[in-house]
Amino acid sequence: MTVFRLATLRTAEDFADWYRIGADYVARVAEGMALDCGRFHEEAAAGVDAMRANRTDVEPSVARSIAATLLADAAFCDPFCEWLPLWYELALAGPNALAEHRLTRISRRYASDLPHVTVPQYSTPGDVLVEGRPALSHVSGFVERFVLADAILHLEWFASVARESGIEVPPELLARTREESVAYYTGRRESLSPDVRRFQALLFADDEWVGKINRAYELDSALFGVWEGILRRARTDLETTASDSTGWTGSTD
Repeated sequence: MTVFRLATLRTAEDFADWYRIGADYVARVAEGMALDCGRFHEEAAAGVDAMRANRTDVEPSVARSIAATLLADAAFCDPFCEWLPLWYELALAGPNALAEHRLTRISRRYASDLPHVTVPQYSTPGDVLVEGRPALSHVSGFVERFVLADAILHLEWFASVARESGIEVPPELLARTREESVAYYTGRRESLSPDVRRFQALLFADDEWVGKINRAYELDSALFGVWEGILRRARTDLETTASDSTGWTGSTD
């Protein structure tokens, strides 16, 4: 099977596991950074149950979390691919458009009665400069570009979805994480501050998100396997560095 297996997903029930996996990721990162999750666990569980029953009659806070998660995912693919070689961007144009359409369609069922739900304004390569030059000019190779893009965009994804799900993330932490991460992944900084390194190690657990989606939807996708491998190496590199200096191993237990 391939990512085109996702073309068969049409109902809220079909996307219940998609939301569940995203909500688990939000909780893991938030708890790892000792952020106050409030009622998020309870609300996310209620959202998953409602989606599995193809219901939209949920509390506004639950509907907002579902809509924000799916919309953030829908908007992620195209800007992410802009950071990568043109051949890669063109190859994924069709699957990206399909995923965006399906995710947006379901999210609107939950967002229709809500005030505006924020969608991340993801950074593109032209938005990120290092020493007056595009950040991409400081990296080479597919993997370096992939990791740099993810370090920026998964931060933007989390900031938006966490906020819409009722989890407050300190603006200072977000700003510092972006600044340090851009410098670090373009070779302009030798290390990250301990809390930024921890934050990014948790965010790079999107390798597990990729693996769980691959298994939950029985994609057996080689492409997802490549993504998962790149992200896992980025995560374990950060966890190893953190363990060497602080004893933290990435566990949130």
